[in-house]
Amino acid sequence: MYSDSNVQPNRLALEKSPYLLQHAFNPVDWFPWSAEAFAKAKEEDKPVFLSIGYSTCHWCHVMEKESYEDPEVAKLLNATFVCIKVDREERPDLDAAYMKVCQALTGTGGWPLHVIMTPDKKPFYAATYIPKENMHGQIGIKQLTNRINDLWTSRRNYLLDSAEKVINMLTEKEEETRQARLSQELGEHALDEAFLELAQNYDPRHGGFGGAPKFPSPQNLTFLLRYWNRTGDAEALEMVETTLKWMRLGGIYDQLGFGFHRYSTDSRWLVPHFEKMLYDQAMLLMAYAEAFQATRKEEYKQTACEVITYVLQEMTASQGGFYSAEDADSEGEEGKYYLWTEEQIRQLLPETEADIVQKVFNVEKLGNYEEVTTGEKNGKNILFLSKSLAETAEDLKIPVSDLEKTVDSARQRLLATRSKRVHPSTDDKILTDWNGLMIAALAESARVFNKPEYAAAAKKAAGFILGHMLDEEGRLYHRYREGNAAITGFLDDYAFLVWGLIELYETVFDAEYLKLAVEFAKRMLQQFWDEEGGGFFQTANNSEVGFVKNKDPHDGAYPSGNSAAAFDLLRLARLTDETPFEDPAAKLMHAFSKDVATLPSAHAQMMIALDFALGPSSEVVIVGNPQGEDTARMFEALQRRFIPRKVVLFRSSKKGKDDITNVAKFTEDLASKEGKATAYVCQNRTCNLPTTDPNVMLEQLDERKRKSLKKVGGEESRPL
Repeated sequence: MYSDSNVQPNRLALEKSPYLLQHAFNPVDWFPWSAEAFAKAKEEDKPVFLSIGYSTCHWCHVMEKESYEDPEVAKLLNATFVCIKVDREERPDLDAAYMKVCQALTGTGGWPLHVIMTPDKKPFYAATYIPKENMHGQIGIKQLTNRINDLWTSRRNYLLDSAEKVINMLTEKEEETRQARLSQELGEHALDEAFLELAQNYDPRHGGFGGAPKFPSPQNLTFLLRYWNRTGDAEALEMVETTLKWMRLGGIYDQLGFGFHRYSTDSRWLVPHFEKMLYDQAMLLMAYAEAFQATRKEEYKQTACEVITYVLQEMTASQGGFYSAEDADSEGEEGKYYLWTEEQIRQLLPETEADIVQKVFNVEKLGNYEEVTTGEKNGKNILFLSKSLAETAEDLKIPVSDLEKTVDSARQRLLATRSKRVHPSTDDKILTDWNGLMIAALAESARVFNKPEYAAAAKKAAGFILGHMLDEEGRLYHRYREGNAAITGFLDDYAFLVWGLIELYETVFDAEYLKLAVEFAKRMLQQFWDEEGGGFFQTANNSEVGFVKNKDPHDGAYPSGNSAAAFDLLRLARLTDETPFEDPAAKLMHAFSKDVATLPSAHAQMMIALDFALGPSSEVVIVGNPQGEDTARMFEALQRRFIPRKVVLFRSSKKGKDDITNVAKFTEDLASKEGKATAYVCQNRTCNLPTTDPNVMLEQLDERKRKSLKKVGGEESRPL
């Protein structure tokens, strides 16, 4: 961050966003997004220069150092524009709207994102990274500013006409999209098509989908697990396992401190973009936990538990909420915190141990890492594995347990030394939506791995959100930092928090969590539902809206709010037996059915919702003593199996011990049999006889024994 005793802080110094604060001492006279900024633009008759980024964005840092810290550039910008900085993680609505502008004008998008607009918010120019000077055919920011100034002064009608054309183009595109979304039926064929598309894009050698850069896309993996569960297709499971294996071995995984970096710049998961995002940890945690549940392979459990260790140690506030991200840069260099030379390793470790570490982690004397800016090796190494420790132990002809001890000892020493380096900055704002994902992931992991401490962390985080991020009317705020909760909640905040609360209920069976999930789902329907076209808008119906109101079913780095909402509503309908939740879920999927049918694999989370909707889905109610061993055995039996199309409720056999009947009234007539824990299993509104035997319960849930799930058109596969 630029700071100089001769430079007064700009208005961003009053903000809470770490990204905005990084620019608080720029000589650029930055404004936050505000009525004040646009009023000044009108008063001074200047266009607005909008810059959108986020605190862990490498090229945002580069542009700040090159241009925004430069007094000459700042002088030009201040004279020509009213300059506004936006943190995309605080204002995803603005980011989505202006990203559409950039994509429409340039055919591409990314961050930093720059849009130049009139004082009444009509955009006429867009770009991503802008160099300081003209470079490789790309206009520099100094030349661009002078060009815009000339046009604004002498040919303003040209810019105003351009702005009108942009608005008209986006409006027409939105109408075309709305017309194109005339619904069609979605059935099992959409699930099959999504699988085939992913299979065609799959890398059979190293897993993942597509080439470089390669992103984790964990919702693809959780969909494939459900497809395998539905069809028994071994290829679907193989795609999941190969991907999870190579991600864990690769440089995209922090081999010393754990946790996943943002993505791999190559196709082999070796060279990461080093930032770490909370949502990646959450979504990948779900994928590894479910893979363990499906296969019982310990390596998936180990990875999941390591990720949780990282999150709880490095990304958790003392009050329980989770921080947003860790930067890729340290001391101005991407990856500097994570890289090692051979000499550094040999200075720290005994010779024999260093030899083993060099082999295990592929350390080279000349280095295996190419500098981002020069493309040259300079002796630095990313630590990654090219094979499992068991395979390496076989190569070295030593017991795998001995190798594991050696590697763990070396890891601890290297980690202790690394911790003395300048740590990448942490974006310590707490976002409701990303916290909802982590609450869901921790709650699911607590069930799958029988780790009550994970449930405790999820409860603490939920308590923080509920205690600090609600306004006086019970509506969610989007962001919290340094005692300040602000920014009206978006669709993702509601959809992901409901997801977390459902998972938390199904883990600890405190009816209050299910009650809250129902309340927030109802608020979501009241505030974001599109009465005309179906589905949810990203922003509330009474919130600030630009030239286009975003409503998107496509997954990005994490699932879309609409897809998560569809899954939420379907599960709540089963958990509470409230049909008002099922109806909007069906309408939502109808509203986006054309989008989904065009490219199902781009809507993996919607495919998960569709898989649940097509069924057969099950409701399991267990009635028993909360402290009873027989009750524990029932739940343990449920968690041993990967049974994704189910919801689970618990009713205490002790009067006054819970109030689940207030939320799920259909449970009030269910009782334990012979004083034993009793399971009631219903499927597609047809109930089995109650049982006190966990194995009988599992047989009732065994869909393959009941009937083929490939049947199309019947009750088990009704189209939406």
